[in-house]
Amino acid sequence: MTESNVNAPVQHRLPVRKLFAASVGNALEWFDWTIYATFSIYFASAFFPGELAQINTFATYALAFFFRPLGGMLIGRFADLRGRKPAMIFTIVLMAGGSIVIGVLPTYAQVGWLAPILLLLARVAQGLSLGGEVSNASAYLGEIAPRERRGRYSSFFYISTGSAVLLASVLGFTLARTMDEAQLEAWGWRIPFLLGGVLGLVGLWLRSSLDETEQFKDNKPAARRVSRPLLTTLRKHPKAVGQLVGFTMLSTLCYYTFFSALTPFAVNTREADDVDVFLALSIATALFVALQYPMGMLSDRFGRKPQLLVWSAATAILIVPLSTLVGPGLGGLLVVFCVGLGLYTAMTSIAPAIMSELFPTSLRGLGIGAWYNLTVAVFGGTAPLVITALSDAGASTVFFWYVAAGAAIAFFVILRLPETNRSELR
Repeated sequence: MTESNVNAPVQHRLPVRKLFAASVGNALEWFDWTIYATFSIYFASAFFPGELAQINTFATYALAFFFRPLGGMLIGRFADLRGRKPAMIFTIVLMAGGSIVIGVLPTYAQVGWLAPILLLLARVAQGLSLGGEVSNASAYLGEIAPRERRGRYSSFFYISTGSAVLLASVLGFTLARTMDEAQLEAWGWRIPFLLGGVLGLVGLWLRSSLDETEQFKDNKPAARRVSRPLLTTLRKHPKAVGQLVGFTMLSTLCYYTFFSALTPFAVNTREADDVDVFLALSIATALFVALQYPMGMLSDRFGRKPQLLVWSAATAILIVPLSTLVGPGLGGLLVVFCVGLGLYTAMTSIAPAIMSELFPTSLRGLGIGAWYNLTVAVFGGTAPLVITALSDAGASTVFFWYVAAGAAIAFFVILRLPETNRSELR
């Protein structure tokens, strides 16, 4: 063997199967979660009577968000004590079960107020599930990644999420083209929920093949020694909690603005054609997925902080002008969705890496699960409800100023964020 062969660097190979096994479960979680908002314009009247059906449907959507912090705390602590793998298996079973239940629920006309009560219970189960899912999938991806490639590994999280949202959007576009409105309102909306339940079985099978992370195994005794873990995150890691809340506030506003709130807003308030909206969102989501890995790779090379600063500053400046383009016509919708989601990839591509780097392994599941999900509940869960209420009051533009203000706050929080792109996980 020559000296050059001995000294040649070993080329790193991404564990693609493992990354997809972890991320596909997350994709199914987000598919089930997204279709509720995407198809709400069709099934709202099935569960709620009167003119406030859409508002009540989004209120149910928002209420389920407030169970996410509880799920994040309970399932996050379970993952810190028992492992990432069993926690991720539990969350996908809970989410898929909730989706199937919604797909077969009787309507208000059939069973009265029992229908929205059962809908709320199914959404609560999904809220608990998603609260644990995000934190543990993020921790898993962060913990299996080499420190110099954590951005690349993290990008698979939103590759899966974007793919799930793309599937939901394409499904909406297809159903809108092949069914009339009466068919969609009568039974067509049930198809994606039942599909989500079936796909959950695939996710369960894939996740059963995962290995537990070495990072968790090495720190399991330390996790057991932590008493009052939620209080410990505040007492010992207050800066990490504040930073997580700061950039998550804008991240969740961006996500639920572009992937949830804009669809009914464009159709119901700005009189856009639903087919155009679904098509524009589908194209933009494909771009969103395509940019994840390149952006993750850039963060490994140049740092997390520059990307986050560009994202928050550009969002603060552009979100209000972009909102004026929402309306009839495919061109304006394409600009809104593509620019908004293209900028957002600067954050999403590295979200698991950033969150994993904030907390030690013994508190990572709980720390991310509790504070990330509390922020999402407050700002993300209410986004569709707020934009709908403001639109009904004739003040829809106020919502986009609200997002711009959140972006400005996030920018100043990120300025104080330390660069962690090559740090060792604690």
